[in-house]
Amino acid sequence: VQLQASGGGLVQPGGSLRLSCTASGSIYDINTMGWYRQAPGNQRELVARVRSGDITTYVDSVKGRFTISRDHAKNMVYLQMNSLKPEDTAVYLCNANLRPQGYYYPLEFWGQGTLVTVSS
Repeated sequence: VQLQASGGGLVQPGGSLRLSCTASGSIYDINTMGWYRQAPGNQRELVARVRSGDITTYVDSVKGRFTISRDHAKNMVYLQMNSLKPEDTAVYLCNANLRPQGYYYPLEFWGQGTLVTVSS
């Protein structure tokens, strides 16, 4: 199982970006998919997560600006980021809690990071 993330880049304050992440491989079931971020000198923090039933969770600092969504058929998760601020600058990492085929319990998987830089 692999997670592949894309969509980062350089954007001006107030701009938008859309991150995408695809889970591939032999997957039996996905419990949650989400995005974390880590800025230099900071701890990794949960940005947004979507779990079974499409129930979403956001860190307070992005509420009203970011939207997480899932495409269940494609095993994908998206993060639409609007009204970006310089403090959103970080490496964004895709995460999934899923049960691979042949396993009796779920595991945590991480994708490679994608850099988001918000700067004028």
